Amino acid sequence: MNRMGQPLMQKTTLEQWRMFKAVVDAGGFNQASDQVHKSQSSIHTAVNKLEEALGVKLFYVEGRKTVLTEAGKLLLRRGEFLLDEVQRIESVAKSLSTGVESELRIAVDGAFPQKVVFQALERVSAIFPQIRIDIFDTVLSGTNELIEEGKVDVGVSPFPMPSGLNEEICLLEFIAVTHKDHPLLQLKRELSYEDLKSYRQIIVRDSATHNNASSGWLGAEQRWTVEQMRASIELIKQGMGYAWLPKLSILEYLDSGLVVPLPLLEGSKRTCSFYLNYQDRDQIGPATREFMGELRLLTLDLPTSEDIN
Repeated sequence: MNRMGQPLMQKTTLEQWRMFKAVVDAGGFNQASDQVHKSQSSIHTAVNKLEEALGVKLFYVEGRKTVLTEAGKLLLRRGEFLLDEVQRIESVAKSLSTGVESELRIAVDGAFPQKVVFQALERVSAIFPQIRIDIFDTVLSGTNELIEEGKVDVGVSPFPMPSGLNEEICLLEFIAVTHKDHPLLQLKRELSYEDLKSYRQIIVRDSATHNNASSGWLGAEQRWTVEQMRASIELIKQGMGYAWLPKLSILEYLDSGLVVPLPLLEGSKRTCSFYLNYQDRDQIGPATREFMGELRLLTLDLPTSEDIN
């Protein structure tokens, strides 16, 4: 609104911002023309009108390259935010117009109890029987990467989202274990980290493509890296090494005596918070909300960092 209480007229259009970003993403006007299937002249016109409306120059030509000016770099960040918001609004509108989403996409870290996830999904399916469910099995920062890339709607991760919404739902205990007949147990004494370094450690690889996290490796001379927590558990059951595993996932093997805790002088137990993460609350549909609610209920009996503090 202006000082007279009248609405302000926008000087720019979304199409102009889209063409501006297309030139940046493609690396030039010719390339942008191929990618957005518009004539080069129409893209030039849109960008020129944007420059006139803003009163700044967005590009300059250096040889055969189209290069952003300093003002262009600053406005690109603003423009990307604007276009992202428009995309979110359109997604929300689509969700509102169609009602219940047709698919529930979730990413779950392999260390989180699968039984809890499956129970929550079973209850969701009972309420929304037609919904398709797509589950991604992740490790460490893999869940958050899928959320950031828009490939899943919600996820369970040992890391909070740096730019999204997070809710701690539980604190899981990891314990150092090995097979009951492993040579480490034949030492018949408490063990140090130096003792462990002479034996094979089993660790699980971060499933993220970018910004991989490293967790748990003690510098053992022998190290086997696997893709999933299930593979790590199976190797421990077969006596192939030692690992820190989520206690809830190996209770039956601990109870049977097949897998036993390592008698470490220190560090035999670790705890890790797990978070329910999502990127945009407004884009979450009814089925996704139901899943999140069921997961909260099923983890009520598990401790959180607040319980310990």
